[in-house]
Amino acid sequence: MLTGRDDEVDRLVGLAVGADDYVTKPFSAREVAARVQVLLRRPRSPVESKSEDVTELGDLRIDMLAREVQVAGESIDLTKLEFDLLTTLAARPEMVFTRQILFEAVWGGEWYGDDHLVSVHIANLRKKIDRSGHQHIATVRGVGYRLTPS
Repeated sequence: MLTGRDDEVDRLVGLAVGADDYVTKPFSAREVAARVQVLLRRPRSPVESKSEDVTELGDLRIDMLAREVQVAGESIDLTKLEFDLLTTLAARPEMVFTRQILFEAVWGGEWYGDDHLVSVHIANLRKKIDRSGHQHIATVRGVGYRLTPS
């Protein structure tokens, strides 16, 4: 993850949501290249275990490899951004993600726009996955959003 946010909380959240490394601006191009080389040397299994590929939270089932989502057994069609938002939230259920953290995790550091874009996509995602009467994404007023597993 390459970002201008250098607070400890931001680094911890970035690593928690799946970043292999966290580099803040300003940065040295040679250092970034060296970090990439280190990551490329790591052995990677072409097929990961099934338990890491599928996340089940109550009636919500997310298949990461197939990029499929089911609610109460019914397949839900999501856009790329909606799926990425959902998987970011699902990486740490019950953790509250700020709009800024979700914005950087899904859109990346190179996108410049209003972080209320996150709210719009969260609203669209809710319309699609809250069919079973359960609110899967909770709003924590003044802070952000979290995925509720039950």
